Amino acid sequence: MSTLTSLARGLALESDRAQLIRTVRHVHLSDRPLVFVPLHLAGEVNAPLAALVGDDRTRPRLLVAREPRDRTQRFEWVAQLARTVLTHIDEYTAGERGEHRGLGEHRGLGEHRGLDDKEAYSDAPQILVPNLAGVKFTTLLGRSTRFRRTEGEWAVHSSVPLLGRWLSFYSERAEHPASSLLLPMTTALGGHWATGQSATEDQNLAALLAWIAPPPGVGGLKAARLAEDPTVWPPAGPATDPTFDGEVLEVLMTRIRIADAVGGDSRDGQRARIGLDSALRSQLLPTWDLMWQAVDLLRTLPPGSHVAKRWAGDRWAFTSHVEWIRDGGAPQAKRDGAVAAARRLDRMEREQQQVAAQQAYDDPLVMAEYRMTGDAFAGTVVSADPDRVVGEGRSRRLRPLVVVRTADPVAIEEGVQVACPAFPTQKGLVLKIAPPTASPDIPLSPSTSIPPRPSLISESPAAFHVTLELSGGMGRSRTAAADGSMPVVGDDVCYTTLLDEFQRPPEFPDRENTPWTHGGPPADYVENDEDGAEDWS
Repeated sequence: MSTLTSLARGLALESDRAQLIRTVRHVHLSDRPLVFVPLHLAGEVNAPLAALVGDDRTRPRLLVAREPRDRTQRFEWVAQLARTVLTHIDEYTAGERGEHRGLGEHRGLGEHRGLDDKEAYSDAPQILVPNLAGVKFTTLLGRSTRFRRTEGEWAVHSSVPLLGRWLSFYSERAEHPASSLLLPMTTALGGHWATGQSATEDQNLAALLAWIAPPPGVGGLKAARLAEDPTVWPPAGPATDPTFDGEVLEVLMTRIRIADAVGGDSRDGQRARIGLDSALRSQLLPTWDLMWQAVDLLRTLPPGSHVAKRWAGDRWAFTSHVEWIRDGGAPQAKRDGAVAAARRLDRMEREQQQVAAQQAYDDPLVMAEYRMTGDAFAGTVVSADPDRVVGEGRSRRLRPLVVVRTADPVAIEEGVQVACPAFPTQKGLVLKIAPPTASPDIPLSPSTSIPPRPSLISESPAAFHVTLELSGGMGRSRTAAADGSMPVVGDDVCYTTLLDEFQRPPEFPDRENTPWTHGGPPADYVENDEDGAEDWS
């Protein structure tokens, strides 16, 4: 947690209202997201009990497994879920594919081999779940279904393994910092608002929204306490309330078992099934409404300028997976091989750096956190030499100098490269950091400089002059920078060590050349009877 976020949490507690800690939205929100609110049976690993799912807030679809311990009913429930999810996905795969990815384009945010000559779908389906536990449920459900057999003993509907592959794909994308394909709403909200409670308590969707948008006349703290009452706001899942389990769920399920034992079509059995469906709907509907309230709140924030670029990476990932399935590719492996795991980890690390830079470029509140740590500084250009050239003959290069006066703490060392969000294609090399009383690197003259602002000098003894050598973003001229291509005297600017640029991945060996120190080349996948017996936990 950053210092700024800690301060915002203190202000939230003092003001009794969540504090907005972002000026723009840093996640993509689909025009028609698929909302998925699951419940599982207590004491059973990922045994699906019920879910509300759909892309229309007025028409959620209720799915109920009246006996999750029964294997047949469990996979019938999965088949019902598959009909909704796969139908939603098919609507996007039938859409337009109009964007061509040139070589190197979007590589930093979603690299997919073999797609350089193909077009991405114009949009991709987005799945929203209530919390991180919902992501874990989705992950385990995908793992437990993608290898299921559609023929022979314990055969399941053909949609079940296909759904498992898609859920596994979404779960894997959820691990990528740049992805919004599978989005937990508590994480999305918590990334934009700071509450007066702990990060663990923020995983309660009802309590989190109570801080952000409490009822009229009620403070955030009181509203959050009311939201923690399971009789008013049932848990957002996938775990259910223990009191509900003991007093309602177990009673109704016992009645259904007894009715099935004596015939199955008894009037008491029918009433118990209707009662179970009604009880589970009552547990899920409050969270369903909260999910759409969260969507509305996030949409009040304009998207950051880099959100579309990150969503393009998600669309390419989606397109790649569609092609893989259509071409008969095997299900995702139970475990990554050494080379695949190394590539995946490297890609996510590079994405994390890019996302951090992009969010700081898009949002001054994010940049303020880096200014507080000294990894960025803001100030005013007090001197500039736009026509400075270095080198001789063919090696002559335009390298303008600017001097920025800043009152921020500067923890950047000389010789480090920095960038300014206002000039994203231009880099600055820190040549000198000195107090403003020191001799400037550029001769001060009325045409190239302005006098120091008294407020920055007299009121802030920690002010500095930072001399920067600029490169890039000024065209090919060797004589003078074009108008607007670099900061000029009097401009307010911000520079940071965060660089939003393509980072070439390291060279990894082919899968067939995996070193013996890492287990050697992994064996090719061969379908076998043990695939479906994967541990759900």
